[in-house]
Amino acid sequence: MINIKNITIRNFMSVGNVTQGVRFDESGLTLVLGNNVDLGGDGSRNGTGKTTLVNALSYGLYGTALTNIRKDNLVNRTNNKGMLVTVEFEKDGIEYRVERGRKPNIFKFMVAGQEANADETDEGQGEGRLTQLEIEKLLGMGHVMFKHLLALNTYTEPFLSMRANDQRAMIEQLLGITMLSEKAAVLKELLKETKDSIKEEDMRNKAFADANAGIEKSIADLGRRRSIWIQKKDSDVGELEKEIFALESFDIEAELQSHVELDDYSAKKTRVDEANRWISSIQGDDVKQQRLAEKVNKEIKLLQDHKCHACGQDIHDDKQEKILNSKQEQVAEANAEMLTNSTHLQEHQAVIAEVGELGNRPKTIYATAAEAYEHFNKLSTFKNQLEEKKSQTDPYEEQIESLRSEALQEISWDQMNNLTQLRDHQEFLMKLLTNKDSFIRKQIIEQNLSYLNQRLGYFLAKLGLPHDVSFQPDLTVEITELGRELDFDNLSRGERNRLILGLSWAFRNVYESMNTPINLMCIDELVDSGMDANGVEAALEVLKKMVREQNKNVFLISHRDELVGRVSHTLQVIKENGFTTFDTDVEDTGADGKG
Repeated sequence: MINIKNITIRNFMSVGNVTQGVRFDESGLTLVLGNNVDLGGDGSRNGTGKTTLVNALSYGLYGTALTNIRKDNLVNRTNNKGMLVTVEFEKDGIEYRVERGRKPNIFKFMVAGQEANADETDEGQGEGRLTQLEIEKLLGMGHVMFKHLLALNTYTEPFLSMRANDQRAMIEQLLGITMLSEKAAVLKELLKETKDSIKEEDMRNKAFADANAGIEKSIADLGRRRSIWIQKKDSDVGELEKEIFALESFDIEAELQSHVELDDYSAKKTRVDEANRWISSIQGDDVKQQRLAEKVNKEIKLLQDHKCHACGQDIHDDKQEKILNSKQEQVAEANAEMLTNSTHLQEHQAVIAEVGELGNRPKTIYATAAEAYEHFNKLSTFKNQLEEKKSQTDPYEEQIESLRSEALQEISWDQMNNLTQLRDHQEFLMKLLTNKDSFIRKQIIEQNLSYLNQRLGYFLAKLGLPHDVSFQPDLTVEITELGRELDFDNLSRGERNRLILGLSWAFRNVYESMNTPINLMCIDELVDSGMDANGVEAALEVLKKMVREQNKNVFLISHRDELVGRVSHTLQVIKENGFTTFDTDVEDTGADGKG
């Protein structure tokens, strides 16, 4: 429920610098009467500022008066500054406060005690405009509907006098059709956001796909390199295993033993060969010494015959003796040499005998024992290399796994599918909301128009209007009397006022059935204008029933003193010294003193 609680007014139209206030939050029927002291009082009701109250309410909530009064002309002409109107209302348990003024320009909107805007320059621009839209959204109505539902005034153009397009606009808003357009506008933005999201999601997925393609290419390249590395590793392992197998298959112990035997064989052969060389040398020398001895012995024999061994001439005895001695020494040396040779020969022959039979030369694979011993080193080296090769970590596996788990972006089409479904749904709803022939529009019109006509018929019957008035499916209004179609201007003033009141109350019923109840209603002199006693009485009965059954607070602005006894409260609007005051107790929130 919207509960308009109170209004305070300062330097607004005829209200001066002393803040005036009126409470709206108590149910009842309040008669607003004027007393113009400046015109002598005693029943002088004109020019007191009664309409100031509804104009101030209109200005406070919408920034404009009920009539086409320029904003600067709303400022009290005497003081010409410091105009301020404050309206407090409540909706769904939340307190709201609107402060609006001129000279200086003020527009503040308080929500639960916190300022919702800070625009104090021009309420029609910038954040002020957005704030005003927010206020109207809270109230659920624009200014035109406000004038026909909450603040009926004789100066307000009657609904049936409005242009057809304006009538249709108001009825569409009342019936909730405008809500369709508003929802369509919201939906249009949502649809745009959805389409933008689809584009973003598509771009994101394409970007992911492109990035993934690059990553997959890198993974494939790493995979190829990994395959080569694995092949090389397997090949190296195979080669090493072959080498190890060959080395382990070879009887290296036998080979080494053969080398030991070979070394022994070579050592023995070396001794035998050396002994044979000496034997050969000794034997050669023995032959030489033997021949020398034989030769010298022959020469000695000649010398014993005193013949020269060289020329055969006779030799003197002294000379002969000398030569003979020499030759005998040669023979002795030769014999001694042969004796020595015989000893040495025996020694070397003993070596050969000692060595014995050499047998066959031991066979070996390796040329040397050192090479045979290197066999062990090769085997150990190959085994170490094999272990190292087998233990090598795949340098590409981690890179590939990292790219797959961290770099690759998962592309999910769920969001795209959801967004596409949402877009299709929103587009379908847009057609339902914007197509004039959609079943939603027709159903809203059918349901709510029927209720509107039912309530209108009820109130017109209560007010005693003899005409049949109903809204048609095309939202036009048909007025008939005894089967004859009439225009609004065909009606008398009293009949028109009855119809205006009936339409307003029917509008209000429809509004509250679709939105939320509002506690306040102001009727400015409509009951006074052209209504006979029966009409006034009928109107009062309807209003009293609203007060009684719906807890409404109805302010009835009138010149009729006879209504005082028919209402719950009376609000005196007093005009004195050019300023308007209200006879109600309200805390003064403005400057003290007279205007």
